[in-house]
Amino acid sequence: SRLGILIVRHLKRLERVILGYLEVSDGPEEEARLAILETLQCTIEHAWPRMPCRLAVLLKALLRLLWDVHSERGPTPEPVRAALLHRATQCLILLDRCCQGRVKVLLAGVHSSCEENRVRECLRKVQEST
Repeated sequence: SRLGILIVRHLKRLERVILGYLEVSDGPEEEARLAILETLQCTIEHAWPRMPCRLAVLLKALLRLLWDVHSERGPTPEPVRAALLHRATQCLILLDRCCQGRVKVLLAGVHSSCEENRVRECLRKVQEST
């Protein structure tokens, strides 16, 4: 957050780091994933003009994270799972605002075909955000 809009200078490398951390579970407390979601949220807030061109990659990674968190049957406590889902949902909402509602349009088909309640609830929150 100290860099502000200057983060765009490092966006390509930062995106690779963020995607890498989102893909891999780091144990029951998921400290790295929670921290990287906070980093992503801060990045979206500061570099919002550059987010539309990264929409496809970030949307795919966040949706995969939602599904992985829902479907993983590891030792991760429920409050940690809920925190991951909440932060990923917040990132999707921010991404939607940066992209003038394109996330909602892209998620419309996913929401209607998703049968998993927790994932569906996250997608509903994105759809209902203003």
